[in-house]
Amino acid sequence: MLVIEKKNKLRNKLLEAKTTGKTIGFVPTMGALHSGHLSLIERAKASCDLVVCSIYVNPTQFNNPDDFENYPQTLKTDIDKLDLANCDFVFTPTFDELYESKSDLLDIDLSSLEKNMEGEYRPGHFLGMVTVVKKFFDIIEPDKGFFGEKDFQQLAIIKYMVSYFQLPVEIVGCPTVRENDGLALSSRNALLNKEQREAAPLIYKALGELKNLLLKHTIQECKDLITDQINQNKELGVEYIEIVNTKTLQPITEYSDQKICRACIAVYAGNVRLIDNIAL
Repeated sequence: MLVIEKKNKLRNKLLEAKTTGKTIGFVPTMGALHSGHLSLIERAKASCDLVVCSIYVNPTQFNNPDDFENYPQTLKTDIDKLDLANCDFVFTPTFDELYESKSDLLDIDLSSLEKNMEGEYRPGHFLGMVTVVKKFFDIIEPDKGFFGEKDFQQLAIIKYMVSYFQLPVEIVGCPTVRENDGLALSSRNALLNKEQREAAPLIYKALGELKNLLLKHTIQECKDLITDQINQNKELGVEYIEIVNTKTLQPITEYSDQKICRACIAVYAGNVRLIDNIAL
């Protein structure tokens, strides 16, 4: 496995591989790797000849400076995990390697895809995110990019960006990986204290009750019931819960089990922000 900091060196290595007909899979991460990330590597290994994983904590997608400063960084451990997972290349660029300045952002209208949920509560987050993903795509030119469904809104926006710029990369959405108690794996889970960690599985449990609730209640009533259920635990506080159309990400006003929709939620456990979603 090669660990590379310079984009030109990585690009040249990958061009050599492509001339021999090898396909490239790409898994972007911000480090603090867990089994969810490694499942993306495994998925990429199964369908591509070579796998590139980036480790880069991207400042332009953090609307809260404290969140950026507190984001766990465990580069040496991450590299060891990727080596064991048989990743081929690890790309660990600096800010200056990727950006000309902090205002070096993508010119793209994300339209209604970023108007609610994460976009509403984390202004500027998605523009920063698609900017760095587009930069990675331009450097690596992967055949496939692998992204977890836990960040469902992010996945939809990346698919839109690829279509918008007509990039020759297939975006592969991969199922959320969970702990045995249902908590979605996240790098931020490491920041939870004992009480918060014990309370956090309630998020997924509450989401799981939505389908039955929707057969008996209006969408707003269901959102209120789930919010109250989670907020009864003193360790947790719901920021939002939305039931949206899977393709447009727009909130739906009436539920039918014939519709393709998704329940998305963000919950604070102390200062740690956790997100999750399920298909309905």
